[in-house]
Amino acid sequence: MTQSDDEAARNARHRERMQRRKAVVDGRIKDAQDERGVLFVHTGNGKGKSSSAFGMVARALGHGMQVGVVQFIKGKFSTGEEAFFRRFDAVRYHVMGEGYTWETQDREQDMRAAAAAWEVARALLRDPDVALVVLDELNIALKYKYLDIETVLADLEARPAMQHVVVTGRGAPEALTEIADTVTEMRDHKHAFRSGIKAQKGVEL
Repeated sequence: MTQSDDEAARNARHRERMQRRKAVVDGRIKDAQDERGVLFVHTGNGKGKSSSAFGMVARALGHGMQVGVVQFIKGKFSTGEEAFFRRFDAVRYHVMGEGYTWETQDREQDMRAAAAAWEVARALLRDPDVALVVLDELNIALKYKYLDIETVLADLEARPAMQHVVVTGRGAPEALTEIADTVTEMRDHKHAFRSGIKAQKGVEL
């Protein structure tokens, strides 16, 4: 089968576009010579903030790295990621919350839990052997002012030079996003829970 003239022309245009794109990407790779720890912030009302962070945990483990996880707010129910990642000696997994704020209804209790969680997080942020630290739902603790934002920012900026950090949760404060290297906002277009579908194993909603 021989190519038609139109198909050959489309293929040629595609090849030219990809060559131009490759030149742009190669140039950016060449310019990106700064190698250091990266601060990621996953925020927004959409689902996927923690899921993305735990995907990065899997990636780090694949590279033989040590990982630390501190979960703020969450704590009243077990999750698939906790059950899975606790199997790895290279993961230090800490569930430090008392449950979602609408369940606890006790600000003082939530503040005590957040303070205890930050002490654990601070120890991880000072350990150069820990290559990746996930601070799950930290944004919520900051949003409700359970923690002092200046203390959190100072500890993040004082971490080991090559340590990566992922912060998740809705409502990330502007002061945090300003110092972050990568900020991703998850948008909520549609959600199964609002259609009456309950959270289930494997697809915790």
